[in-house]
Amino acid sequence: MNPLFPIVHEDDELLVVNKPAGLVCHPTKGDEYSSLISRIRLHLPENATAHLVNRLDRETSGLVMVAKTDETARELRRVWESREVQKEYLAIVHGRPERDQGAIDAPLGRDEDSIVAVKNRVREDGAQALTSYEVKRPFQRNGASFALLGVRPETGRKHQIRIHLAHIGCPIVGDKLYGGDENLYLDFVKDQLTEAQRRRLVLPNQALHAERLSFAWRGGITVFQAESEPWFDAFSGSGELPDLVWPDRPA
Repeated sequence: MNPLFPIVHEDDELLVVNKPAGLVCHPTKGDEYSSLISRIRLHLPENATAHLVNRLDRETSGLVMVAKTDETARELRRVWESREVQKEYLAIVHGRPERDQGAIDAPLGRDEDSIVAVKNRVREDGAQALTSYEVKRPFQRNGASFALLGVRPETGRKHQIRIHLAHIGCPIVGDKLYGGDENLYLDFVKDQLTEAQRRRLVLPNQALHAERLSFAWRGGITVFQAESEPWFDAFSGSGELPDLVWPDRPA
């Protein structure tokens, strides 16, 4: 396996990787391994072109496409912006939705009451946002109820899946910002999470995985799929959890 990231697909024009949870897409103040794009540059030949076609939150794992030419980047960004890309995620949530499948139709905009600048919320004057979901498997761990969901964002708003699932009372496990107490995020940023706070979060990273992408491109249907990480599978299944490594605070 590539030590920089799992490779899903690679040819002369396109690289598709399975981004690990806890890795930012863009450079920070860290070393050359601290962001996805810097690792991509280590993987590609010197001075090679690398355009991120899509991005994921730091703590979200899964599929990221990287164009190796300017023309491929333009083509794929047009496809992405056309809203013709079918995106499928896996999410582990607290509790269980009232219905086994449904759609969350709730507009999103900035959360002006929050001291966290990047936080959004459901608001009547926000941008239209729609998320479909289905319950794949409810389960229990240590007496607490959880559910594994398949999720499809029908629109592409910032933090859409995380906000919508929290909105229906089923926040994503490990979500520091939308899990009900934004002090978890603030203390994480300050590198001050207590053991009690870590127990509340349950998992070091939010349990959200970009599993599948499908879209029409160059006369055919292109599909990419990426496996979720071992900790994700172990928590949502019956296996024992591996040793959990808590991420460093954001740079």
